[in-house]
Amino acid sequence: MHARGLWHRSFHCWLARPEPASGRLLVRFQKRASGKDTFPDHYDITVAGHLAAGESHRDAAREIDEEIGLDIPFDRLAFLFECRSERTGVARGVPFIDREISRVYAALSDEPLDAFRLQAEETAGIFEADARDLIALFEGRVPSLEAEGRVPGEGGAGLLPAIGRVTADRFVPRDPSCYLDVFRRLLKMSPPDRPRSP
Repeated sequence: MHARGLWHRSFHCWLARPEPASGRLLVRFQKRASGKDTFPDHYDITVAGHLAAGESHRDAAREIDEEIGLDIPFDRLAFLFECRSERTGVARGVPFIDREISRVYAALSDEPLDAFRLQAEETAGIFEADARDLIALFEGRVPSLEAEGRVPGEGGAGLLPAIGRVTADRFVPRDPSCYLDVFRRLLKMSPPDRPRSP
């Protein structure tokens, strides 16, 4: 698909963790594995995958368990919107054209980062950052932010704490309005705001 630039369907799912005591909403995002054919080592949606022939988006929700090891049924996902995107680039010296029609879903989850089980060939780490800070990042009001995360241990054994320095250009290239729309909609899904701790 990427070599020939064919339009294809994909499943996108964002997870976020509310912190009621502080009023924060922590958005989870993955770091793509270095072996990925497109945008290796970039930050990306919590979980994403292509639909195989004959698959529905309900079927594709299996990617949540496959990529990050969490059992979140499709019925718990909130549909956000559908978007089309076209991206071109070069991966390992080979040009690609990525033309996707993506249905974007979201869910709130209290699972700690240590509960994730990362699929090594897909995901090099899982990180989280405050939704409002991510909005500021993609609006260009801050140049970067720190995100707490977990990365696979030696030989893929367990997860180790990590801090990622995140910039907007280290996310998979998409129209910034797409990221901003997701973060704002996630905030609307979260419990009512409480004052942040000093």
